Amino acid sequence: MDQPTVGILHPGSMGAAVAACAAANAAAVLWSKAGRSTASLARAQQFGLTPVARLQELLDRSDIVISLCPPAAAEDLARDVAEHSFTGLYVEANAINPERTKRIADLLGPDTAVVDGGVVGSPPVRGKTPVLYVSGPVEATERIEALFAGTAVRTMTLGTEVGKASALKLAYAAYQKANRVLMALATGLAREHGVDQELIGIASRRTTSYLSEPEYIAKTAARAWRSGPELEEAADMLASAGLPPEMPRAAATTLARWDDVKDASELTLTDALDRLAQP
Repeated sequence: MDQPTVGILHPGSMGAAVAACAAANAAAVLWSKAGRSTASLARAQQFGLTPVARLQELLDRSDIVISLCPPAAAEDLARDVAEHSFTGLYVEANAINPERTKRIADLLGPDTAVVDGGVVGSPPVRGKTPVLYVSGPVEATERIEALFAGTAVRTMTLGTEVGKASALKLAYAAYQKANRVLMALATGLAREHGVDQELIGIASRRTTSYLSEPEYIAKTAARAWRSGPELEEAADMLASAGLPPEMPRAAATTLARWDDVKDASELTLTDALDRLAQP
């Protein structure tokens, strides 16, 4: 198979590093300098990307285009690409929900092959090996697998349905990103009362993630009746310390959906999730 020319749209810290990995199996990796900052220029130079003057030139020369940008810009960027009638393979690799991904596929039209992508992990530098999950037409996902074969970006195909990769990315991000905010709130609250080192000690004795223990969801549901009020108390403490109380209050509201299964030891994971989805 001939080596493709690849275009990377808006090469940020993740996009530029991913593009540099693609260069191992590409004839060239292009980026457009138009409207980009000096930081983008320095980053592109650092990763050995080839500059072109305009988006139109990038699209005219590229067989594969990878979109990795801030989520809010994903549709506007795709609209710009659609206006130039790109007919190659478009990898929508932004952290956006499946409905937006499908809108982008429709926006690009039937002449553009679209692969839904989601990067899980840190940028592929200094030994980091993120996974690019992809879904979409078989021939298109196979081309992406070939593009990153033997590089620090591992690929995993989830099927032919556009939207699956986006769904997995956001499901994971919802846990990871919110967890980091909760960590900051818990640490700030503990520090306010002089027990932050003790909090760290408690946490250090747990080495696994609850996300890897889905059976714990049913236990959480059965205990929701007392966990909710506990979180309301924590929210009051946060507010008193000048810290944002909204996240624990929202969690308490979520737990209220399980109020009718108090101490239900026979509750299954499926039952708990079904109840969670019903207001």
